[in-house]
Amino acid sequence: MIKVDHLTKRYADTLAVDDLDFEVNPGVVTGFLGPNGSGKSTTMRIILGLDHATKGRATVNGTRYAELKDPMRSVGALLDAKAVHPGRTARSHLRALAASNQIKTSRVDEVLDFVGISSVANKKVGTFSLGTSQRLGIAGALLGDPGILLFDEPVNGLDPEGIKWIREFFRALANEGRTVFVSSHLMSEMAVSADEIIVIGRGRFITSGSVNDLTKNAEGTVLVRASDHDKLAKVLTSSNGVVHDANDEGLTIGALTSDEVGRLAFDAGITVYELTPQRASLEEVFMDLTAGAVEYGAHKADPADD
Repeated sequence: MIKVDHLTKRYADTLAVDDLDFEVNPGVVTGFLGPNGSGKSTTMRIILGLDHATKGRATVNGTRYAELKDPMRSVGALLDAKAVHPGRTARSHLRALAASNQIKTSRVDEVLDFVGISSVANKKVGTFSLGTSQRLGIAGALLGDPGILLFDEPVNGLDPEGIKWIREFFRALANEGRTVFVSSHLMSEMAVSADEIIVIGRGRFITSGSVNDLTKNAEGTVLVRASDHDKLAKVLTSSNGVVHDANDEGLTIGALTSDEVGRLAFDAGITVYELTPQRASLEEVFMDLTAGAVEYGAHKADPADD
């Protein structure tokens, strides 16, 4: 288990993490989401003892990382896939890590084979693509066969096959009872690979729960196909409906339930061919939750500027 307890981190005048509280439990894949600058990487660095908290604490199985006797046997992590000496080979890099934690040398070839890069084990890391570097980083995280694993943006640079592989890899680790904590900006990936989600913004906790919990109460839309889309759009907007999309295939309506859309269409004498409620996606929920916690926002064009 990972526990973050009233964690605060300040860099001069910048408050990177602000009284953050959460737990990451074993046996599930937990996604860690937040806009750029929200404090995700800083939080992970504090958990791993790479940064010191200004206040509060972060522990793994009740112990600070710096106090672990054999850290790689308890916690494995991948924060920066390119943070490896480019002149070393993949095998020599992993052997050095193994030696530093009294891990048997034979374990190196086991993890190289597991992540699928045995064929480049004797090539210099500086020649690796980002995807291959990610696999090497995962191999390093697995060296000590730890019960707790942290990954920061682990699918960067991976092709579709690699993304599918890492998704199955996370699931296998969680099924073994391990604690799997994954930071990512890919909402679609977290929606299918994470069991639990923790959302932060500007260093503060916003919400947590399963993907289903986070999306079930969010306002979704209704897809409707009817005999007269133009007429239906006018009827629905006059009843406070919002037309998000309109084309020959149908209308996407917000702010009304499917029952309300159907009733309004019936009362207006419009034949409905399809009426499908659409639950809000994790990405839509995330955007709503973090709307006020984005460090860098795009400027919306004003027609007057044209």
